[in-house]
Amino acid sequence: MSKITLVEAVNQALEYEMAHNNNVIILGEDVGKNGGVFRATLDLQSKFGEERVLDTPLAESMIVGTAVGMATQGLRPVAEIQFMGFIYPAFDQIINHASRLRNRTRGRLHCPLVIRAPYGGGIHAPEHHSESTEALFAHVPGLRVVIPSSPLRAYGLLLAAIRDNDPVLFLEPKRIYRMVKQEVPNKGEALPLDECFVLRSGTDITLVTWGAMVHETMKVAESLALQGVEAEVIDVATIKPLDIDTILQSVEKTGRCVIVQEAAKTCSVGAEIAAQIAEQGLLYLCAPIQRVSGFDTVMPLFKLEDYYMPSENRIYSAVKQTMEFA
Repeated sequence: MSKITLVEAVNQALEYEMAHNNNVIILGEDVGKNGGVFRATLDLQSKFGEERVLDTPLAESMIVGTAVGMATQGLRPVAEIQFMGFIYPAFDQIINHASRLRNRTRGRLHCPLVIRAPYGGGIHAPEHHSESTEALFAHVPGLRVVIPSSPLRAYGLLLAAIRDNDPVLFLEPKRIYRMVKQEVPNKGEALPLDECFVLRSGTDITLVTWGAMVHETMKVAESLALQGVEAEVIDVATIKPLDIDTILQSVEKTGRCVIVQEAAKTCSVGAEIAAQIAEQGLLYLCAPIQRVSGFDTVMPLFKLEDYYMPSENRIYSAVKQTMEFA
């Protein structure tokens, strides 16, 4: 079995589900003829036709609004937004319609819709192409927010998202689209939503992260192991709804926690995780929770982007401070 990248795993999952469910429809800007700006939908239009892979105008509100209508009529649309920074015109459709439809109709209608968007920094693109604003959507009741961190998880979680009967925002960290390759069996096996993945077991400190930051965090954990510090690494994966139980079980075991995220610090998903640990697991802690994050600024263009992004050194410094706390 050949190894594939994360973006290829997304393509593989879409192709599998389209081949096995005629109700799956893809729509978005340039998703058809060009295969998407990152080629996540490459060749899908030629395989399934223009009626199932639709190129749309540059109008995010229309893309999501159309997808909501499709979802109410028995289809399972997968709408692509070219970059997360372009998603805001569709806020109304996502918040006021997709996420509320089941409740508004008292269960008579549901909205099996997936909205895919490349997100995050690290590719030295203009500011609207480097957003990490997942917390805005995690705040919305009725909406799932899923962020894969590897080809295997991208494949399995996207299948699960398409099969789910409620709307899912599926954020793909574009910095790692082609960073890592894995063997991904194309058997249509979904991974569970709403559950964290424990990527590395440890007894000394819990490192909680998601998306592209999993890679820097795992490198730090491997370096710590050489020094006799065993870190447990948790990939949150579904940030809404949050699997706080897995995180609390780890913190109860280790007594220390560092949360690593690319997003700005204030009012972030990392802040929510820290709050829930404090509410439900305060007495487990031997040291204050540390957060390593982006800064409360717009992503700086080009030269300062690497400074904005959490580095292995910043993660290691937070771990060191936590471990040395008396």
